[in-house]
Amino acid sequence: MLRRLVVVVLLCCGVWPLQAMAQDTVLDRFLAGLGSWQADFTQTMTDARGRSRGREQGRLVVQRPGRFRWQTGPVAAAEPAQVMVADGRNLWFFDRDVEQVTVKPANAALTVTPATLLAGTVPLRSAFAISELPRRDGLDWIRVAPLRSDAEFRETRLGFRGLELRRMELDDKLGQKVLIVFERIERNPTLAETVFRFEPPPGADLIGTPVR
Repeated sequence: MLRRLVVVVLLCCGVWPLQAMAQDTVLDRFLAGLGSWQADFTQTMTDARGRSRGREQGRLVVQRPGRFRWQTGPVAAAEPAQVMVADGRNLWFFDRDVEQVTVKPANAALTVTPATLLAGTVPLRSAFAISELPRRDGLDWIRVAPLRSDAEFRETRLGFRGLELRRMELDDKLGQKVLIVFERIERNPTLAETVFRFEPPPGADLIGTPVR
């Protein structure tokens, strides 16, 4: 579940206009004028005892509002191990290991998770506490913590170089940690509609009914 949700803290909805002057963080400036975004990444995970849970590479493509494609897999793998696609109507998740596809209506799926950040349906500070952190590793850091007690992550820290998102650190409720390092970043690229289409692979079990 953690790998499915880590993407959702990246690209957020706008803030209330009256907050713009008082709460002008690097995150607000990053989001201003952002329509699309894509990057490759390397993701490492550790458990609550600090033991490695593996390393993966992947790619994230986002089209605001509310569409993204997030895929991960072992480094050097020929095909992604997991794919999550929000197409504007549905949220799809495919796990190659178990040949299973789960689909939920996007509105229902995104309102009960930190994906409200990506969906654009809730102003940022109505659902999350935003604060600046000390600069480290040559990056400016922002802490994002959900206000709801049923959120599936405890907090995430976003590291920026200028207005470029370079790192994400995420802590879940079980003490597991994820570090994501982004590279080959493109801001506001022109994206093909096919990027956000998903068809269950032949033979995969389908759980749920997609909205058509």
